[in-house]
Amino acid sequence: MNFHTIDVVRWNRLPYFEHYTNVNQCTYSMAVDTDITLLLQALKIRGHKLYPAFIYMVTRVVNEREEFKTSYGPEGKLGYWDSMTPSYTFFHKDDHTFSSLWTEFTNDFDRFHDLYEQDMERYRDVKGIFVKENPPPNTFPISMIPWARFSGFNLNIANDKPYLLPIITGGKYAEQGGRVLLPVSLQVHHAVCDGYHASMFFQALQKMADTCEDWLK
Repeated sequence: MNFHTIDVVRWNRLPYFEHYTNVNQCTYSMAVDTDITLLLQALKIRGHKLYPAFIYMVTRVVNEREEFKTSYGPEGKLGYWDSMTPSYTFFHKDDHTFSSLWTEFTNDFDRFHDLYEQDMERYRDVKGIFVKENPPPNTFPISMIPWARFSGFNLNIANDKPYLLPIITGGKYAEQGGRVLLPVSLQVHHAVCDGYHASMFFQALQKMADTCEDWLK
């Protein structure tokens, strides 16, 4: 993966970035229901679970927009990655703890699903927060809380530098009016993402769910 440094002098977002990092530090989150009716049906036919498909869809959407790939690079400079790698949590039923795991991403769902299954087979019983060695610097966090249906979700992060990458969390899906709806929370930093960009995320995620037959194959 490559990291592209932003020329902040010519960056049209510089006034917003400076305001929301130096004057009014501001992150925000949006929670929107995604209709996964068709997706669940297609996954059931193929014998796949929702979570790896959710990780795949979210990563595809994140990789479509520069705003969701903007961060501080290895040398501390502001820029954006060519592509992002998902770092996702999974649950240990025996002691009710969780671990985080990253999987190499590819737009080929079958290939990504194979890699996900291989990682889960190897690390599912390993305890600790980060269980897979050598995480790449271009990871971003994904999680799911399947025990609760939420209408809002927020994480409070305190770092020396603001955390600029998106944080995506899924909740417990439920049927409403004959449709199956999955609550999804997107948390972003206002320095790099506005409400427009967040809205485009949810529109693209819904399109991924509606056109699942195209990428499930």
